[in-house]
Amino acid sequence: MKCNEVHPFFKLNGQSFQGDALCEMAISLIKDGEPHEKELGQLILQWFDDNDHVILLTSGTTGNPKEIKLSKQAMINSAKATADFFKLERGDKALLCLPTRYIAGKMMFVRAVVLGLDLDFVVPSSFPMENNDTCYDFVAMVPLQVQGSLSKLNNIKKLIVGGAKLSSSLKELLLEKKCETYETYGMTETVTHIAAKRIEDDYFTALPNVTLSVDDRNCLVIDAPLVADKQVVTNDLVELKDHHTFKWIGRIDNVINSGGIKLFPEQIEEKLAHYISDRFFVIGKTDEALGNKLVLVIESEPYDLTEETFSELTVYEKPKEIQFVAQFKETPTGKIIRRENLK
Repeated sequence: MKCNEVHPFFKLNGQSFQGDALCEMAISLIKDGEPHEKELGQLILQWFDDNDHVILLTSGTTGNPKEIKLSKQAMINSAKATADFFKLERGDKALLCLPTRYIAGKMMFVRAVVLGLDLDFVVPSSFPMENNDTCYDFVAMVPLQVQGSLSKLNNIKKLIVGGAKLSSSLKELLLEKKCETYETYGMTETVTHIAAKRIEDDYFTALPNVTLSVDDRNCLVIDAPLVADKQVVTNDLVELKDHHTFKWIGRIDNVINSGGIKLFPEQIEEKLAHYISDRFFVIGKTDEALGNKLVLVIESEPYDLTEETFSELTVYEKPKEIQFVAQFKETPTGKIIRRENLK
């Protein structure tokens, strides 16, 4: 399929379009639309222009957002791999509720055009299913949107969640719903997800045409020639089961060396999640005696924590300091910027 082609089954908000009509609508959105509509209009015009790439921003999780170019052919390949993995079919009903300035939102539109999905486009908000009783075959959300849509999730057949890690409490609520919910793994450079897993599983499975390995740090290395023109070396520590299956351990740049003991924040957070209902994270803070000491940062007004909160932790994993922050600083896609929230 070429970039200037539109699948005959494609619909946007119930209306069928071909390329020229879609571009005309895009111009109207840019001229008169709301901010999220202007962004979709700009994406449509980019998709149908003569360039072989789309320009977009990274999410800024590990630094300032940066502009990168993504091949349109790679985006088409990614859409087809998603269809294979999740068994999407032409005419399936999908919801676009993510900002189209970022890759996840862009790819929901591209999937619809390439695969022939019937796509509803709504304002990106924390409550994307509000006043909406439509049944959807395929939806992508960030965790905050999932939290705001719990009462409507039985109307979704397959839900993929990315952008930030799902909390244990939210996972438990999702397991009570009828929808199949998947956590995804990927990044802008890999054209969104290259692996996914059901939320009740521990291991991610790679999408078609993706091969995995680890480097000498035990960090994931991704070989996905249909979506990335070179190997992607990540800073994600993983337990590699085989070349297509892995368990995510945490970010190597988050590892804390405290008094010579290596502490893995994500593993500690998993243990604490059963006892802390507010959003939180643990991080290392410079300390004269230990080099780095473990600090627990909670998004809340201050309150006392019981000893039971730390019952699953080893003596080394128990935080040496607890901080409370009224509201976390985060990226536009909802990821907590850890270092900026530490006092």
